[in-house]
Amino acid sequence: MNNPMKQEYDQSLSLPPFKGRIKTSYNHPLFVQAISDCSRLLSDQDTEILLDRRNRVGVVALPQQDGGKVDIVIKEFRSVGVNKLKSLFLRGKAFKSWRGAVALIERRIETPPPVAYLVKRKGLFLDKSFFLAERVGEVEEIRFLFPKLPPSQLRQLLIPLSQHLSICRKKGILHRDLSDGNILVKKDKQGEFMFYLIDTNRIRIKKRIGLMSGIKSLIRLGVPLDFQRFFLQHYLGATHVKRFHWFWYRINKTSYTQFVELKKKLRLRQLAQKLKIQ
Repeated sequence: MNNPMKQEYDQSLSLPPFKGRIKTSYNHPLFVQAISDCSRLLSDQDTEILLDRRNRVGVVALPQQDGGKVDIVIKEFRSVGVNKLKSLFLRGKAFKSWRGAVALIERRIETPPPVAYLVKRKGLFLDKSFFLAERVGEVEEIRFLFPKLPPSQLRQLLIPLSQHLSICRKKGILHRDLSDGNILVKKDKQGEFMFYLIDTNRIRIKKRIGLMSGIKSLIRLGVPLDFQRFFLQHYLGATHVKRFHWFWYRINKTSYTQFVELKKKLRLRQLAQKLKIQ
């Protein structure tokens, strides 16, 4: 039996020298022509740039088939250094973003709806690649809620968040960079929290994810210390957190925090050295 959802995301896209895939509902001349030069779109003065570091991310209003406009997030992956060497053997991040996002959609896990991905190779190496998704309105990164919500409201957020992430694990979704910046949140019309996973190139799809791996995946989240046991309890769906589970979470959390602090110190040291040289 054909899978309509799979067919919706199985349309080949060819925009020489780029190749990729596109969602069926976006595969019309107006839209395809508009994304034929994503580099130009991201450089346009009217483009809202969300990020311009290792990768570049911007929001562009693009034409729909009915003559209207839709806000599309374009993420450009820059293929340099080790990543360029990896492209000899591995699929690029744009493809992985597409694959991860489609996997979430198929499992009814919220993510900004994927629209297309494009890759360009120069010889054997990946040269440029782009991932496009619909912009979800009225959302914010969950990192901004953790420090500002009062305790009672923070608990109301952590319960559905922990349950949502538990469902992801049970459905075989492992996000390898489950940080505060990669979970978007908003409330629906009923006032219930909705969570959207982004940075989907970091998603791995597995038949089974063990409980210990699931717990370890939570350590990048900046849940305040006083609420971490509460959060873990609801993630486990338990009346209390077993000592071993708590130890496993805390030892990994502490190690990760120390690693991040070390990276910050090294960056500051490198910056200080550059300033002395100048």
